[in-house]
Amino acid sequence: MKNYNKIFKWTMVLLIVVSVVLLFVGFAGGWKESNVDTLLGWTYAMVALALAAVVIVGLVIGAMNEPKSLVKLGIGLVCVAVVCFLAYLIAPGAPAVNLTTEQPSAASLKLTDTILYLTYFAGILAILAIVAGEIRLAITNKKG
Repeated sequence: MKNYNKIFKWTMVLLIVVSVVLLFVGFAGGWKESNVDTLLGWTYAMVALALAAVVIVGLVIGAMNEPKSLVKLGIGLVCVAVVCFLAYLIAPGAPAVNLTTEQPSAASLKLTDTILYLTYFAGILAILAIVAGEIRLAITNKKG
C-alpha cells in the first residue's frame, strides 16, 4: 500500500507542476489564443481524469467493501446523466448577442448553454443543501 501512496503523491506533484507551468506560460505569453487553447485542453483533461478517478475508485472500493453499493453508484450516475440530458434539452443555444467576431457554431452555443444551466443547477443545489443542513442541525440540537 505504501508504494501506491508514493505513486499517487508523485503523480499529484507532477500534475500540479505541469498546471503551474502552463499557467505561467499563459501569463508570460500574453494569453494568446494558442496559450488559452492549451490551458483549456489541460483543464478538460484534468476534469476527465478526475471524473474517471471518482468513478473507477468508487467502483473498485465499492466492489471490494460492499457490492451492494455498486447499485447506489449506478443510480447516482444515471441521475447525473438524466440531469445533464435535461439541461441539454432546455438549453436554447441562442446566438451570442453583440459579438464582434464570427458567431460560434450552433453545437458550441448549445453546449455552452448546457454547461451554464448545469452550473446554475449545481449552485442552487449547493445552496439548498447548506440551508437544509443548517435546519437539520438546528432541529437536532434543539432536541438534545
